[in-house]
Amino acid sequence: MSFSTPVKTRRSAHCTPRQSRLDSSPLTPRNYAALSSSYFGGSRRNSPKTSIHKQIPSPLKLDNYLPDTTLVGTGPSSCANTPKRIAKKQIFRASVQGDRFIPSRSSSSTTMTKLEDDNSSSSSNGSTRSSVSSSATNSYEYQSSVAEACGFALNQRILTFKPEAPQSKKPIDLRSQYNRPLKPAVNAQLRRRLPTNAERILDAPGIRDDYYLNLLDWSCNNQVAIGLDRDLYVWNAESGSVSSLLRTTPDTYISGLKWSGDGAYVAVGLSDGDVQIWDVEEGEKVRSMTGHAARVGVMSWDRHVLSSGCRDGSIWNHDVRIAQHKVSEFVNHEAEVCGLQWRSDGSQLASGGNDNLVNIWDARSSTPKFTKTNHKAAVKALAWCPWQLNLLATGGGTFDKQIHFWNGTTGARVNSIDAGSQVTSLQWSTTYKEIVSSHGYPDNNLSIWSYPTLVKNGEIQGHDTRILGSALSPDGSTLATVASDENLKFWKVFEQIGKKVSSAVMGGSLASGGKDIAKVMMIR
Repeated sequence: MSFSTPVKTRRSAHCTPRQSRLDSSPLTPRNYAALSSSYFGGSRRNSPKTSIHKQIPSPLKLDNYLPDTTLVGTGPSSCANTPKRIAKKQIFRASVQGDRFIPSRSSSSTTMTKLEDDNSSSSSNGSTRSSVSSSATNSYEYQSSVAEACGFALNQRILTFKPEAPQSKKPIDLRSQYNRPLKPAVNAQLRRRLPTNAERILDAPGIRDDYYLNLLDWSCNNQVAIGLDRDLYVWNAESGSVSSLLRTTPDTYISGLKWSGDGAYVAVGLSDGDVQIWDVEEGEKVRSMTGHAARVGVMSWDRHVLSSGCRDGSIWNHDVRIAQHKVSEFVNHEAEVCGLQWRSDGSQLASGGNDNLVNIWDARSSTPKFTKTNHKAAVKALAWCPWQLNLLATGGGTFDKQIHFWNGTTGARVNSIDAGSQVTSLQWSTTYKEIVSSHGYPDNNLSIWSYPTLVKNGEIQGHDTRILGSALSPDGSTLATVASDENLKFWKVFEQIGKKVSSAVMGGSLASGGKDIAKVMMIR
């Protein structure tokens, strides 16, 4: 083996394998041939065949240093001319002119992904155009497969609405939204307050602690009647006087009472099944109607017709103008009837019983129009709405604790409230769109609800034991409640704001024409 001596020779421009490779490389910029020609002064060096020769630099990085001599192998050269020495001035001029390489922006690809960059960098610098095309094809196939697996198109944006966000039909006027006037301040004198203390407290000794009895009522003549075991007392709210109206026999007790619509008479139900009618002004019994087999715990008036609910589940309708008082009977309850109320126009009668049923009766039929089984306990609390005649509210006992609202025309339940405790009575307000409920175990309180929003406006803790019943004053401002703690309390729950409240309650006066109307009824 022999080596030839390095020879300094001039490179020929027409015999440069290195330049041919550079020109044919797909990664070479278009102006690289002109740049390399300027760099080498118009001549190229022959490609060596030995393996120890330095590899050709990347087209993106040009060497500023060019050696004067090269080691040439012994093999045959493809070039006939021998390489010659390049002048130093020429080399220096080339190095000054080519101190850095700025690629052409138009020829470079700016859409190459990172994956393509990695593939291209891992390949050798001498890869051909076909290998680059194959790499780009594989990358596109990979991206297509990923897009298909994710479930969206390749050219689709990921963070977009699908479907598109709905467009507002009306133009958005920010000025009208942010320049709304403030709510006017409510005058402190007009602001409603719930009472924390009772207006008046009266003693109610001997009252029976029985959930199924109705022992309290308030007449339109501003008189309160209350049954205390065997005695019935009447308290006059105008004068504050109290009088004893009747006393039953030792073997009976008062189980229910109800004022007539004119306020002149009070109906009294007894434990032996009798129903008595008393003239309060005269202080005497007008008539007695017998026939029930058990105690009468609830009654309701519709002009001259008195309906009475019995412990055996029957409801009798009495016409007090005639001697044969029983005109019809409603039978659909299987247990004691403890709730009964006529609608203000007299077209329907609502009844609730210890069988957890609510019946809505048509006045012209002895078959209930609707029967509701939603309650899970006895239904004593019943109230027709005064400002929406077909709206009925019903309240359940201890195991139910629900207040349901019914449409008397369709029988549909329109709303419900979970009261949280036993519901003993319900009273609609005539001043506000509200309803007040009295409760037994476990809260023993009063709750005031807005309707139809069903928002609780407040609670009143007034009794130590469960409230047995309630009654509303004629002007609709004061609520009377009686509890098993033997207290009769009066609460100003619906005070009329901005108006001069009539003094009919607590020492005021009301025109009483009940006596004249009562005589027209001709009770026999």
